Amino acid sequence: MSAVIGILVGLLVLVRVIGGQVTGSLVTQKSLFVMPVVLLVIGVVSLSSAFGGASTGELAFLAMDCVVLIGLGLARGASIRLTRTAEGLYQKGTAATLCLWVLTIALRVGTAFASVALWPHGTLSRATLALTVGLTIAAQNAMIYRRSLSLHIPFTVEQV
Repeated sequence: MSAVIGILVGLLVLVRVIGGQVTGSLVTQKSLFVMPVVLLVIGVVSLSSAFGGASTGELAFLAMDCVVLIGLGLARGASIRLTRTAEGLYQKGTAATLCLWVLTIALRVGTAFASVALWPHGTLSRATLALTVGLTIAAQNAMIYRRSLSLHIPFTVEQV
């Protein structure tokens, strides 16, 4: 995947996710699982081609990046307001959610630049965008899922 297409896809995903959280949206099981799974599959496929030539430092840097992004995803999931509506579970981001998104994006951009600066010939940092975005959204959605179960709020039933 070319860098420009990867960045555009990443921006589209983030605009859709962040936009839905800022304006509020009903939550279905499908909405929690499909996007992160698709991003993770794309990320693993992209990563598999770059994995063989990666140095130990690049792999450690990627692991650290993933751990931090998962933590930020869990924090965002905890900051989202969940309420019961007649249709089912409704989510709306708070000011903290938006701040955590800004931090997540800044961290992801910073680590991308740092990785390229540290390993200018490495291909791993260019292949991790979908994986890292998928991980942070999956962690956020896992927290929303866990919270909705503990609050006994049923998911919105998807209309066919």
